[in-house]
Amino acid sequence: MDGDSVTLHTDVTHIQRDDQILWLFGPQGIPIADIHNQKPNTCRTGRYFGRLQINSQTGSLTITNMRTIDSGLYRLEVINGKETLFKSFNVTVYARLPVPVISRDSSQCSLSSERSSASTCVLLCSVMNVTRVSLSWYKGNSLLSSISVSDLNIRLSLPLEVEYQDTNTYRCVVNNTITNLTQHLNITDVCQTCSEPRHHYLIPLTAVLVLVIVFAAGVIYCHNNRCKQLLMLQTKNTGPSQPVHIPMFNDVEANQMSVVT
Repeated sequence: MDGDSVTLHTDVTHIQRDDQILWLFGPQGIPIADIHNQKPNTCRTGRYFGRLQINSQTGSLTITNMRTIDSGLYRLEVINGKETLFKSFNVTVYARLPVPVISRDSSQCSLSSERSSASTCVLLCSVMNVTRVSLSWYKGNSLLSSISVSDLNIRLSLPLEVEYQDTNTYRCVVNNTITNLTQHLNITDVCQTCSEPRHHYLIPLTAVLVLVIVFAAGVIYCHNNRCKQLLMLQTKNTGPSQPVHIPMFNDVEANQMSVVT
């Protein structure tokens, strides 16, 4: 696993004085560590710098803080006065698995009337930047569907269609050969995320428009009613033949200004 340490064992109990240990990496056989005259040496440059430890008694090699690029073929050569022993190790370093993310298929959100009347919800389970993993949907303990990938650092998604009223338990699982991570599905939460934002905007907007209309209607009604009252009062005092003067806001302001003066 990415970040872990691994030890490659030589199966030698004790290195003799004249024994030579040589560790090589890759098909080209690049030397990365050795023991000669009982003196251990490790690669002091490159990607292995500071991450190699060789046991001076057995010749076993430990690689710390493993990375995915450390995957490959490691070869051991044990040379003594009589023969040369060979041993090889195929090492695979897996990246740490991300937690699967379950979301509603965004293409469903583009449907309006059809989506609102549909009885099913299409979901996507996704993982990002994965290599050599499988992604699967389970209904209870039964496998529904699965997909695998071996490419480097890609996004992997797997769809699932469920009914809104479905009461079964569903889970999405991502796994490699050594570990797995599970995300459980909550249909009520996930299947409502498409329509909620639209309603959240419409309800306050409608309320504001209604309030504005009611307020404007009230102002107009009050203004007209006051005008009628003033007209009736003026007619009663002066008679119908007299011109009617209805005080407006400017007249009131002028009167107030004259009083202050």
